[in-house]
Amino acid sequence: MKIRVITLEREYGSGGGVIADKLAKRLGWKLWDQDLTEEIARRLDCDCRAVEQREERRDPAYYRLFKSFMRGSHEGVQAAARMKMVDADCIREVVQKILPQIADAGNCVIVGRGSAYYLGNRPDSFHVFIYAPFQERVRRLRAAGKSEKEAIELAETVDRDRANFIEKYFKVEWPGRHRFHLMVNSGMGEDVAVEVILDTVTKCAKQRA
Repeated sequence: MKIRVITLEREYGSGGGVIADKLAKRLGWKLWDQDLTEEIARRLDCDCRAVEQREERRDPAYYRLFKSFMRGSHEGVQAAARMKMVDADCIREVVQKILPQIADAGNCVIVGRGSAYYLGNRPDSFHVFIYAPFQERVRRLRAAGKSEKEAIELAETVDRDRANFIEKYFKVEWPGRHRFHLMVNSGMGEDVAVEVILDTVTKCAKQRA
């Protein structure tokens, strides 16, 4: 069967958002990253001022879960999502409705938001996980303007929150390697990672035909 959907899960700071953007452009496909965040916020009728007022404060666990999945289209950038105080259950319900609709439209690259888990049974999908050594992720975050202390904290905590989200709703340990067709170390370079993904997708599509 033809591959029409690529999901890309990633460690925070691994450059997964940039790789997904390059991948979508190479394929001429729709990228669902920042646009997905905005669509989630729209359906939840959220206000970005709520985020701005709390970004520098300690949040309750469920609020941190929300923010960890709403962070920007490129690593290290906070999404300017319009959002009010909602919990992880609200997000799950909205995402569960949105992702099948996006996948049905096809020819898309979807970044995170549990897409590999929600769409895991689709025969037209290909699931990628991007990772990088811890120090490489810290380096990327610092290059994006974070202090060393902040970069280390983000690299340690964001993925922990993502793991809690996946464990809670899918009962699997994040990332759950058996759920991915390909795992790529972005430390070898973003363009190399894109080439590896494209080559593997092409070969996999031929095998499924």
